[in-house]
Amino acid sequence: MKLRNTFTYVTSFFLLSFLLACQSQKKEISSTKPINILWLVTEDMGPYIPPFGDTTVATPNLTRLAKEGVVFPNLYSTSGVCAPSRAAIATGMYPSGIGANHMRTTSYTEVTGLPKYGAVPPPETKMISELLRLQGYYCTNNYKEDYQFKAPVTAWDESSPYAHWRNRAKDQPFFAVVNFTETHESGLFEPYGFREIETRHYYSGESNYNWKNKGKSHAKNRTLEVETTIHIPKNTKFKVPPYLVDSEVTQRDLWKMYNNIAEMDKQVGAVLKQLEEDGLLESTIIMFYGDHGGPLPREKRLIYDSGLNTPMIVRFPEKKNAGTKFNHLISFVDFAPTLLSLINKKPKDYMQGKAFLGAYQSKEPRKYIHAAADRFDGFTDAIRAVRDTDFKYIRNYKPEQGYYLPVDYREKIPAMQELLKFRAAGKLNETQKQWFRANKPKEELFNCKLDPFELNNLADNPKYKHKLKELRLEMDSWLAKIDDNPNLAEADLVKKLWNNQPTKPITAKPFVALKNGKIIITCATEGASIGYKTNLKSKSWKVYSAPFSLGINQTLIVKSHRIGYESSEILETDLNKLKVY
Repeated sequence: MKLRNTFTYVTSFFLLSFLLACQSQKKEISSTKPINILWLVTEDMGPYIPPFGDTTVATPNLTRLAKEGVVFPNLYSTSGVCAPSRAAIATGMYPSGIGANHMRTTSYTEVTGLPKYGAVPPPETKMISELLRLQGYYCTNNYKEDYQFKAPVTAWDESSPYAHWRNRAKDQPFFAVVNFTETHESGLFEPYGFREIETRHYYSGESNYNWKNKGKSHAKNRTLEVETTIHIPKNTKFKVPPYLVDSEVTQRDLWKMYNNIAEMDKQVGAVLKQLEEDGLLESTIIMFYGDHGGPLPREKRLIYDSGLNTPMIVRFPEKKNAGTKFNHLISFVDFAPTLLSLINKKPKDYMQGKAFLGAYQSKEPRKYIHAAADRFDGFTDAIRAVRDTDFKYIRNYKPEQGYYLPVDYREKIPAMQELLKFRAAGKLNETQKQWFRANKPKEELFNCKLDPFELNNLADNPKYKHKLKELRLEMDSWLAKIDDNPNLAEADLVKKLWNNQPTKPITAKPFVALKNGKIIITCATEGASIGYKTNLKSKSWKVYSAPFSLGINQTLIVKSHRIGYESSEILETDLNKLKVY
């Protein structure tokens, strides 16, 4: 007991020191010019890199970033797959509460019999990038979106394979997102080879890329199979998770996975080099993370830690808090409020996350993270999870069906094919068989510290009845708070999102008028974002927030869009015919 108390005091001391350092840093950031923010986002990424304890393959750029920054080992996505998780990041809201959790909402309609639809968050909800644009930030996304809804034209200054902070106005602060695809699940498919996007100029460092004379085909996100770089010897013996078959086939998939990670690290290095070349390294907060857990079978799409836990590294200007670790739980819904907090803006009331950095950093650390799984492609399930620092509680709303869903895309992975082959031959061991059970328990409880692969269900163990009760109540509270009904059929969900209308709602056409010599734009649809252009050649739409002046000979085009609705028609305005108030 004495040793445990000593450990608690030491841990508390280091945590307090870190938080005080963050408080000190907040003051420094707020007293200087606006800080830049760069997100480096990779796909399907478990903690398989040296800064998080896995030294299988060298990642010199991420290792350097970790040495100069802060490591966050307890970041969890809200889903084991990308699009719902990206909805949470973009809005600060749980995807299962806004109609964003079924993967995907615009595909597999022939199988589901459903219309194409998008998530419909409350009307006040804006994408975090739009909120930063309203604060003067140049916001770019290179290049994947995938939010379970179409982004309004106001979301980004530029979202394309060409998007770059270098295209901003002089001295304008930026929020730039760079997505890396090499670690995606599909990188395990055969034939194996890295997929380079030939149009993505961030990799080569070209700062003045334009579309001229490139041709329509060049403007597409075409992928090329290129010669594979060998970052790790092919005869390397890998440690295989117990839920997979340890065979030559699985060993090769692990070789691919780590090789892909090394290639991603090389591309991260290319972007960081550009930041240094531009003299922006020490005026930028750099944040690296994955869009959910790992790519392997029984990882992606599931809400075990293997599907939710993803590494995060944050490097602050001048290497503040370098080499430290922040062990608190963090959820993807925390990203949006944290971004606002980092630029000294109060998080929006509708946001369901907590700021974990910046001027409005939450005084109380997060006690729980939450996650959900519903339809994946043509297969429907309904699972919810809540986790504290040690235990995870899972509630299965369709216990009559098994965990394993025969998703075609996943079955392209050789290691998945190996599992199915061994199952057909009756060669799976008891651990490997668990995923293929014909049904699942209504409740599961795991000690994630002692049982990291979540194989030993403690829900019926009397020793843990108090923990089971605690997490049950927490889940009930969470579901009620975010208005999530896991038993609601997807067809009924669509009716709810569309207010029982038979078709997707359409954002009202904007109205333009002149008052006191200034342009005023309104939209009858509550919560609609309004974008406008005064130059038809401009790639980006400005975000309307207040009346503005416009020369009589200038052109004005306007578009409005509420998230989850169809956007309005584009309105081209004759300034000489405006109604005057």
